[in-house]
Amino acid sequence: VKVARGKHIIYLNVICKKGVKQGTTQSLEAPKFKESIRDCSVCVGGSVKFQGVITGTQPVNVSWLHNGVSVTAGRTSFENSVASLTLTQCSTGHAGEFTCVAENSGGKTTSSALLHITGQGPPVKFLDPPEKVEVCVGQKARLRCVFKSSSLPVACCWIYNRAKVVSGGSRVTVKNEKTQSSLEVSEAAPEDTGLYTVIVRNRHGSAQHTVSLSVIDRPTPPSSQPVASRISTQSLVLSWTGPCYDGGTAVLGYIVEALQDGPKEPGSWTEISRCKNTSSHICSGLAPLGRYKFRVRAWNFAGTSDPSQESPYIKMATSKEPGSYVTVTIDTKHKVKDHYNVHEKLGVGKFGQVYRVTDKETGKEFAAKFYRARTSKDKSEARKEIQLMNKLHHPKIVQCQAAYETRPELAMVMEYVAGGELFERIVDENFEHTELTSARYVQQILEGMQYVHKQNIIHLDLKPENIVCVDTSGTQIKIIDFGLARELEKGKPLMVMHGTPEFVAPEVINYEPVGLETDMWSIGVICFILLSGESPFQGNNDAETFALVTAASFEFDPESFEDISDEAKDFISSLLKKDQRSRLSCREALAHSWMASFTPLTRRPTKSLNKEKMKRFLARRKWKVDPEQDGRLWSPEAEEAIQSLDKQLQTEPHFQQALKDVTLHKGETAQLTCLVDGYPQPEVKWLHNEEPVSDSSRVRMQQDGDGLCSLVVADLVLSDCGTYMCRAQNKLGEAMCSAKLKVEL
Repeated sequence: VKVARGKHIIYLNVICKKGVKQGTTQSLEAPKFKESIRDCSVCVGGSVKFQGVITGTQPVNVSWLHNGVSVTAGRTSFENSVASLTLTQCSTGHAGEFTCVAENSGGKTTSSALLHITGQGPPVKFLDPPEKVEVCVGQKARLRCVFKSSSLPVACCWIYNRAKVVSGGSRVTVKNEKTQSSLEVSEAAPEDTGLYTVIVRNRHGSAQHTVSLSVIDRPTPPSSQPVASRISTQSLVLSWTGPCYDGGTAVLGYIVEALQDGPKEPGSWTEISRCKNTSSHICSGLAPLGRYKFRVRAWNFAGTSDPSQESPYIKMATSKEPGSYVTVTIDTKHKVKDHYNVHEKLGVGKFGQVYRVTDKETGKEFAAKFYRARTSKDKSEARKEIQLMNKLHHPKIVQCQAAYETRPELAMVMEYVAGGELFERIVDENFEHTELTSARYVQQILEGMQYVHKQNIIHLDLKPENIVCVDTSGTQIKIIDFGLARELEKGKPLMVMHGTPEFVAPEVINYEPVGLETDMWSIGVICFILLSGESPFQGNNDAETFALVTAASFEFDPESFEDISDEAKDFISSLLKKDQRSRLSCREALAHSWMASFTPLTRRPTKSLNKEKMKRFLARRKWKVDPEQDGRLWSPEAEEAIQSLDKQLQTEPHFQQALKDVTLHKGETAQLTCLVDGYPQPEVKWLHNEEPVSDSSRVRMQQDGDGLCSLVVADLVLSDCGTYMCRAQNKLGEAMCSAKLKVEL
């Protein structure tokens, strides 16, 4: 017989034995949540655990729903009457209602709770920190960074140029507070200029911010004396090198001054020109046959520099002088200094050093290449370059003017090209970079190399650094540095093992015979970079670059070549052929449709090209690794300071809120809570009358990341009475607090 009575079912079994009726009763309890699951909140990426205590006749089947749909992800368990669901790597998709369903033969019950997903806040967030601070020399510089920390305490430190820890001094004060860190430099000096990085750390993580400090002063003088070129009867072009230190802010321009040599005594220095760049075309104020000295001052917002070194007296021309070429014979009786004054160093290469020199008689500027010729082989190679230069008389080729060989030195004097590297000219703010201008520059390179190739000579080191502008006001270029050039001989294959990885052709890497076509590959690479600012074969290291070159593997990035014509891309593709025989010659390249498409008759639109990638290309080629850093992001001193921040945060455990005595009735639920602080996070253990407490169907222990610890004892009985102790321990120490629980009938 089955009789329903409330939520219980009574089974009555009637058994007859030897004529006697005997009745037995078995009670089946339906599931019941003694402790319901509770609402939870978790950050994106965090973990959460729902728990509920279920009573009822076993077996009880437990399942979970999320917004009414069965939960398939997550880890579930049902042990010792505790049902749990653990979710990890929570996302916004986990938000909503979670329901725990408990069911047995006696019935079914549910408990529901909401899960709230909050945004993952950073441990430390800077609030509108300064990016750059500028002060004048002698003023106070204050670098103040306000931040919001997800927890306290915080520890801060400042690092100068990622190397030196800034902790204070006679002129430097560092102040760290709960919500900000500041660094003050009194009486700022130019050497204080640099990058200051503040690192703020709390127990959950860290953040850093870098402030650039510029201490503004007037510039130092231009680092070279002005050099004259294109001298005519009443005009000339002056070029010079900018100051070594710009004063901490951009140089806004230059002031050119002249001093005329009078019949009796010199006059006074007079300003004759102002310009923005390191070159000026002086068209007025100069008299025919006049003799002048020149000097230059730089200026910025802070003031005007002292003058540069003075140029030697320069005599204006009487009439326009036609250009002429010189066939050089090596002078073995004199040294360079016998005929020229040697000035500053212009560059250093594999084969020697280049200095600016001036003719002692005329004052005209030249460049002298002093070879590093220690062995007879080195001297032989130097003589070969001088011999080759005697065969290369062309407006697009730098010209040799003289050569000297004595026991201590071997040198070649060349014309001085004052306009700087072509790529540097392109990124200048005042230069409009278009596909048309790029085509014109490539055309000039081809014209010069066509002449070189007609002499059966290959350059073998064509790259951006070796294409220079005649001056900074025009668009004419010259090809320089024939140190690696070779003359081809019929019937004698030439193989070389030198060049610049990004620009050498596949046959050089593979050590196969080279030819005139080898230079054409390099011209293709230069053209690619001119139009896009990107290098077609640049790898993360030389090995990767070589692999890309030998495979002739490149592509036209849609973004970089968005505004570039199909003719230009076809021109490049016709040069970057792996098979030498398939590459265009100079003559064929000059006749290509891309060159023809820019004739004056076509009048095709020429959109300005973006210079940012070109600037990054130049910066990458000029960037050098500091050998003292050895690839480190921070210096050892800075690393140690950053690591010490964590140690500064460490504290032994202490209770911010202790346990409190509580009195409850039998059958009720007791919850003992305390708040413990310490770092690293303390490990917590509970004791009841000095005996360890373990989780069970009635007892549950919890500890969250904020230090809140709780002990929940459900369905209290008299034996639960006594003293409960919470013990917190980390590597620095331990702390304890206790309270009494009294259970009444």
